[in-house]
Amino acid sequence: MLDAATYTPRLKAFYNETARPALKEEFGYKNDMQLPKLDKIVLNIGCGAEAVRDSKKAKSAQEDLSLIAGQKAMTTKAKKSIAGFRVREEMPLGAKVTLRGDRMYEFLDRLITVALPRVRDFRGVNGKSFDGRGNYAMGLKEHIVFPEINFDKVDENWGMDIIICTTAKTDAEAKALLKQFNLPFNS
Repeated sequence: MLDAATYTPRLKAFYNETARPALKEEFGYKNDMQLPKLDKIVLNIGCGAEAVRDSKKAKSAQEDLSLIAGQKAMTTKAKKSIAGFRVREEMPLGAKVTLRGDRMYEFLDRLITVALPRVRDFRGVNGKSFDGRGNYAMGLKEHIVFPEINFDKVDENWGMDIIICTTAKTDAEAKALLKQFNLPFNS
C-alpha cells in the first residue's frame, strides 16, 4: 500500500530529476527559479443546447468530470439570459475543475499515457495552440477516452477543453516543458 506522505507522482519526480536540468541547459538559466513549471490544469465541459433542454445533462457532465479529475467539479452557470437560446440567468450549462499539485501531475500522466492514445485517428496535438504567454489549450471530442468513464453508463458524449497553464514566459519555453513530459505534438 502506498504511503501518502512519501508518494510522489511519476511526472513530478521526472520533472525534478530529468526535465529541470535539461531545461536549464537548453535555455541557459542562471537561477532555478527561472525554470518553467506547471502551474495548473483546467478542465471544462460545456453542455450547450442539451443542458437547456434537460437540466440533468449538466449534472451528468459534472459527475463525469469529477470522475476524470479525481476531485469534485463545479457547475458552470449562465451569466446572462439569452432569449434566442432559451437560456436563463444562473441556468447550469456545464462543469469545470482546476487541478493543482499532485492531482495535476497525475491527470497529465493519465492524459498522455492512457487517454490520448485511445483517441480515434490520433496524429498528435496541435503545436500552435499556445496563447503567447506560455499556456497551452487543447480539446477532446469525446470524454470517454478516459478509463474512469464506464461506457455502459454514459448517456451522452461530451467534448472537453483542457488548458495547461505554466509559469513559462514564452511559448517556446512552454513547448519545451511539455515536450519533456512527452506530450505528442504533431508540428
